[in-house]
Amino acid sequence: MLQSLEATVIDAQHLHLNQPILIPAGSTVLVTLASPEETERQSWLPLSVQGLASAYGDDEPDYPAKLVKEPNPDYQA
Repeated sequence: MLQSLEATVIDAQHLHLNQPILIPAGSTVLVTLASPEETERQSWLPLSVQGLASAYGDDEPDYPAKLVKEPNPDYQA
C-alpha cells in the first residue's frame, strides 16, 4: 500500500502526522523526505498540465499557413 501524507518534525526522532493512519501500532513504515522546493514544484504540476491541455487541446483551432508572418526554417512537417 502506498499512501502519501504530511507530517511535522517534532525533533530528530519524532514526527507528528497531520492526519491519522489506519495501521497497527508497532508497524514499520518507510518515510521519504521531500524538500520544500520539491513539494512546491509538485503542487504546481497539475496547474501546468491544465494550462498545456487548454493551450494544445482538441478544441484548439488550426491556423492556416497564410497567417504565419515569419516561417521557422527549421520546422519540418
